[in-house]
Amino acid sequence: MYRALADAVVVLHAAFVLFAAGGVLLVWRRPSVAWLHLPAVVWGVGIEWSGAVCPLTPLETVLRRRAGEMGPEGGFIEDYVLGVLYPDGLTPSGQFVLGAVLLSFNVVMYLWLRVRLRASGCP
Repeated sequence: MYRALADAVVVLHAAFVLFAAGGVLLVWRRPSVAWLHLPAVVWGVGIEWSGAVCPLTPLETVLRRRAGEMGPEGGFIEDYVLGVLYPDGLTPSGQFVLGAVLLSFNVVMYLWLRVRLRASGCP
């Protein structure tokens, strides 16, 4: 049971990361989603820039250990994402870059959305 819960935490964590990174695309379809997406972006950027650990990472570790497995050695990004993005590991400057990319992408997309809405006659 603990392994299944740990796996569910990983899926939830991945879904949150994807939502924070690309949720603005959902906002285009449903602007009310911005009330959920903007806090997710702030959280994601804050975690990256502060060097803190998302609470889901230690939760997964505890669940894996209770299941008799070794928990992840690093954080979620280090163990599940950096293998693709940063094969050499996550450094503080790498975390800053991830946060900056997340913030920049979302600022650009929200500005573009605002221009599109104004062009269509929305205030």
